[in-house]
Amino acid sequence: RAAEEMARHLGEMAFAARCQRLFAQGSSWTDRHLFNGEYYEQLIRPPESGTVIADGLQIGLSPLGPEGPVFQLGAGCLVDQLVGQYMAHICGLGYLLERRHVRTALHSVMRYNFRRDFHSHFNHLRSFVLGSEQGLLMATYPRGRRPPRPFPYYNEVMTGFEYTAAVGMIQEGDTAGGLRCLRGVRARYDGRKRNPFNEAECGHHYARAMAAWAAIPALTGFHYSGVTRTLTIAPRPGRWFWSKGNAWGMYQLAVGQRAARVKLTVLQGTLVIRRLILTAYGQSNLDGTRVLRHGDTLRLSVRVGALQHAEPACDAGAVRRV
Repeated sequence: RAAEEMARHLGEMAFAARCQRLFAQGSSWTDRHLFNGEYYEQLIRPPESGTVIADGLQIGLSPLGPEGPVFQLGAGCLVDQLVGQYMAHICGLGYLLERRHVRTALHSVMRYNFRRDFHSHFNHLRSFVLGSEQGLLMATYPRGRRPPRPFPYYNEVMTGFEYTAAVGMIQEGDTAGGLRCLRGVRARYDGRKRNPFNEAECGHHYARAMAAWAAIPALTGFHYSGVTRTLTIAPRPGRWFWSKGNAWGMYQLAVGQRAARVKLTVLQGTLVIRRLILTAYGQSNLDGTRVLRHGDTLRLSVRVGALQHAEPACDAGAVRRV
């Protein structure tokens, strides 16, 4: 899906069409074969015999041979089964799978993987959550069929994966569920029990925890396209933080019955902008391209009505409570 957009930008329309076809086929196949009505499963398809596996790749096979590969997810409900969808929304690529399936799968992650406490939870590996703390398990098997030797981390809790699921929930409108997961993480890393700047997984200061940053655009509706020079925000009154690859700042939004007023300030870096979109509200096309640098402020007015309706990801009150 991403390659399709890049090809279109470069004028490679034949390759874009090929990418679109492959995406559509893969998306349809995934929904038909991997969605079980509640979440997406891993379909384990071992080779018919070990003779088709190169000798150097047969290390680590189970005693059952290639028919029973170890360390697989199988029928589990995986915490970040929709990590690709999470990234697609961040990049403005839309839905990779059926929207109703995406929302149902995230609801299932919250239903089956979220624990209110861990007093009775058995974990055979590392413990990143204890006692009365809350968190999302890596995987659960609500429908049974757990492999004899599943992937070894399934009983653990790791923040990078939790953030992915939490942001996905917010992106799909389940703000309450997403914020509950985020609060559970921050309560564990509160500066007393654990270092709030070191969310360890496979090692200290593990980079995957930076997935938490995606909560900001998910909650504010912010998106910037460097290709079209378009900045998009959600119509939520207040003062909000924004950032892109080489710039960051604040914007203030006041929404009226007929128009919205936006005050956009660059506090660091450079922002090139041609158009401002207020999701499900309207848009403002600038008279030419504007280049905003450190300290510059742009004031725009957006009239009601130019865009089709889109469901907001969350309410402004919930954003402020974060």
